[in-house]
Order: sequence, then C-alpha cells, then structure tokens
Amino acid sequence: MVNTPSSPEQPLTRRQLKQRQGDSIAAPPAVVALEERPVPSAPAPPKPSLGKRILSWGTMIATPLLFIGVSLPVNIFYGQADMTPAIAGALGEDEVVTAQSFTVAGSQSTQVGIQRQSWSVTSFADVLKARYGSRSFSYSTTGTGSIRWPFPTAVPISSGYGDRVAPCRYCSSDHRGVDFVPGNGAPIFAIADGVVTAAEFGGGYGQYVYLEHDINGRSVLTVYAHMQRGSSPLRVGDVVEVGDFIGLVGNTGISTGPHLHFEVRIEGEYVDPFAWLKENAF
Repeated sequence: MVNTPSSPEQPLTRRQLKQRQGDSIAAPPAVVALEERPVPSAPAPPKPSLGKRILSWGTMIATPLLFIGVSLPVNIFYGQADMTPAIAGALGEDEVVTAQSFTVAGSQSTQVGIQRQSWSVTSFADVLKARYGSRSFSYSTTGTGSIRWPFPTAVPISSGYGDRVAPCRYCSSDHRGVDFVPGNGAPIFAIADGVVTAAEFGGGYGQYVYLEHDINGRSVLTVYAHMQRGSSPLRVGDVVEVGDFIGLVGNTGISTGPHLHFEVRIEGEYVDPFAWLKENAF
C-alpha cells in the first residue's frame, strides 16, 4: 500500500472567517454552577422560667394593692366598738374618753388677724431736712475784733456744714464748709491776720484763696471759694491783716449760684465754720 502525502490545509475564505467569528460570539460563556449552602437561622430566645413568670405576675398584682393600702385610713378596718375599748384600756378604766373637735374660721374672721400696719417711705432729702432743717444760722457781728466774720454785717446762709442733699450733679453731699449768700459781687474780708498760701483759679472751687493763721497757738486754715474770676488781688506769700479785702462773691467752679464757700481747718482737720465763728468771732 502506498502512502500518499497529505495535502496541505486550504486557506479559509473571507466568508468562512466571518462565519467562524460569528459562531464564537454567539456561543454563551460557560456558566460555573455555585454550590448552594443553607443560611443558618438565629437561635430562638429561651423561654422564661416558671419562677420568673410567677414573679412578674406577682409584681403586677402587688403594685395596685400597695397603692390602695397606703391610701386608706387605718380605722377603716375597725369598727367603733373595736377601737373604743383599746383606747380606754390605754388611758385607764376610770378615765373618760372625750372627742376632740375643731372649728375652721370663716374668711371674715380670718381677715381680722391679717390687718397690715400702714407705712410710708421717707426720702433721704426728708431725712436730712428733719435732721438739719431746724438748725438756726442767725448770728450777729460788730465787724471788729481780732477774729471776725467774712462780712461786716450778718448775711444769709444757704447751706451749713455736714450732710446734705447735693444741690447739683457734681456738688458734695458731705459739705465741708458753710455757704454765705450776701449777693453777687459783695466784698469778702479776711477773718484774721494771716499769710496767703494759695490764690488760684480752677477746679471745683473756681477762684479761691487759702489763708494760714496762727490763732491761740494753733494752725488755722481758712478757705474762700467761688469768688469772681480775677477779683482777688492776693498772691501766694502775701501777708494780710484782719479785715483786708480778699475778693468778690461769685459763681465760679462747681456752684449753683453766687455765694461764698467758707471753710475752717484746724491742724488739718475740718471743723464747722459756723460754730467756730460763733464761738470766736466778734
């Protein structure tokens, strides 16, 4: 038998190639079958024991019974006949049990005991007026002597020394001097021999002068404030004698009207000028 060589493979035509590509696309891919496993279910909750169920029902029953028990009075379970012998035995056989009684007062009788006392409000101004309003500022002067009043004749005084109702926003309520009101432009005179230690314009005093005196061996300072600006001819260091001209009454500094604010300080301590002048001036 003679073996003939196999003929070589014939090339595919375009039509055959397209057909082969279409067959490969149409064929579905192989599906791998997955093994199905059962999903474990959650374990069922354990049933409550018999003891727990009894305890739960007992709680539900005991709660309303406890509420009823604490709400009812004790004597509801006892009759009058049962309670009286017990009380009598506690008191003694010979003692008599008497019932207590009380009466609730009506609204009319209750109001009688609640009557309020009348009261009133007193302002600080009224308190000061009651305390200082009765002070008398009357005085007399001869206009002579080694110690004199700052004016040769008696003049009105509008405000004394001590507590007062402040007459303006920046005025003092603790008044350290006395206010003379002789009229605007009235001349002011030195109350004793002394030396000028201050003569300036400014601040709450406006135009003011300080005089240092030696009276009865003690250092006495007198202050003359609120004078007209430029009305005083004095300078620091000037020596003045009693009755010398100091300046004119004005309304400078913190002031509510023309007046002389006059102060007396003994050894640096403020004193009541009106009382001091009445005791020492002529």
